[in-house]
Amino acid sequence: MSEISRRTFGGLVGGGAVGAVAATGTAAEAAEASEAARNAQAADAAERPFAARSSAGSGRRPNILFILGDDLGWADLSSYGAPHIKTPHLDRLARQGVRFTHAYSGSATCSPTRFSLYTGRYPGRTAGGLAEPIGNRTQGLDPNHPTLASLLKKAGYDTALIGKWHCGWLPDHSPTKSGWDEFFGNFGGVLEYFSKLGQLGEYDLYEGDAEYKDLRYYTEVVTERAVDYIRREHDRPWLLNLNFTTPHWPWLAEGDAETGAEIAEKVRSARNAGQVVAALLHNDGGSVEKYTEMVQSLDAAVGEVLTALRRSGQEDDTIVVFASDNGGERWSYQWPLSGEKASLLEGGIRVPTIVRWPARLDGRQVSDEPVFSPDWTATLLELGGARPDPAHPLDGTSLAGYLLRGERLPERDLFWRVRGNRALRRGGWKYYQDAEGTDHLFRLTADQREQADLAADEPELLAELKASWERIDDTLLPYPG
Repeated sequence: MSEISRRTFGGLVGGGAVGAVAATGTAAEAAEASEAARNAQAADAAERPFAARSSAGSGRRPNILFILGDDLGWADLSSYGAPHIKTPHLDRLARQGVRFTHAYSGSATCSPTRFSLYTGRYPGRTAGGLAEPIGNRTQGLDPNHPTLASLLKKAGYDTALIGKWHCGWLPDHSPTKSGWDEFFGNFGGVLEYFSKLGQLGEYDLYEGDAEYKDLRYYTEVVTERAVDYIRREHDRPWLLNLNFTTPHWPWLAEGDAETGAEIAEKVRSARNAGQVVAALLHNDGGSVEKYTEMVQSLDAAVGEVLTALRRSGQEDDTIVVFASDNGGERWSYQWPLSGEKASLLEGGIRVPTIVRWPARLDGRQVSDEPVFSPDWTATLLELGGARPDPAHPLDGTSLAGYLLRGERLPERDLFWRVRGNRALRRGGWKYYQDAEGTDHLFRLTADQREQADLAADEPELLAELKASWERIDDTLLPYPG
């Protein structure tokens, strides 16, 4: 199925959520959803290859709202092809901006991707980025390392992070030690959505460095705090990293407090046995239907945040980026990709990515350019007028020239490394080494599912891509033994 036909199908399916929105949301949200449904078919048919707007902007630096879903698969949005998941708010965001079809996370699990986004560098540049993912208090992002937030702050931005941090725990690691003025959220990689018991078996909801008690469903709590931040009076441009835990396990929706309490009790019982993560993993629960409910609650939450942005009068001058931190797992819908979270096959690293900036970008566009997390760091620093630290050169390429001036992206290699897998993409080609050490070569433009291995047919190209991967790897820190 072609990208355009997948998009058309997804948009038509997504319009079916209007009735639910009208029944549960505000009158304004229901009206917006109804309007989106009426225009869905025409909008999808009009989706066109990306082209930069010919007119120049005002030069005003944008606010930046970067929204991350957690373990959201590439095709989990109806606008990316999910036949059973209705995401009208994110579909509308896509129609208002640019939908990327070959966008990637910086790694295949949670914390390394966050390292790559916050630093603009490969996770293996820093000791904390070698953990896949971070799981104890000794690991974390060095507070002395420049970040997207610290560099934008130096350039005059207010900065906040709301939601999942997963780059280390107190007392040594925190967003407020790495450039964010404000933090409200959880430090670890997973938590039970109601009790807020996290992967260390401890309560994990904080405002700054202090515990904040709130036993409501976590997605609701995070959304409320993000809306409050956007509604404030701001006298400077701002960066808001909004990191949902949805739809990461445990598999709980807003009405599942009773199941959440059972999981919380298992967590308490598992503390001394070191089995907390196993209790949170929720292997004895979940379903396609429950996962669908979680993704749709994420969509509704994003809708609330975007409504607050519009009503605040800041929509035109805010660049919104929506993505996932890695591919999906277990219940995720990722067709036609192979692999899932933790793998460097496409299903582990290719993620839905949408960019909207009304003041500078036209809507109803699609881009097939391969991009990955560190590119957004470089892009947002350039748009915000911030300079990278020369002592910590970026591995990402700024997309500003491509998005705003129609410049061609330079030829480059996208690189990934995780324990047991290696991958490199150059144009339409991908080099992949599996856990057995076998090298593979795929032509993604003709084989998104990575089933036609061309390694034997193109030995010289395979050798060239493998050598390029190894040259980059030689510049990174080695994994601990």
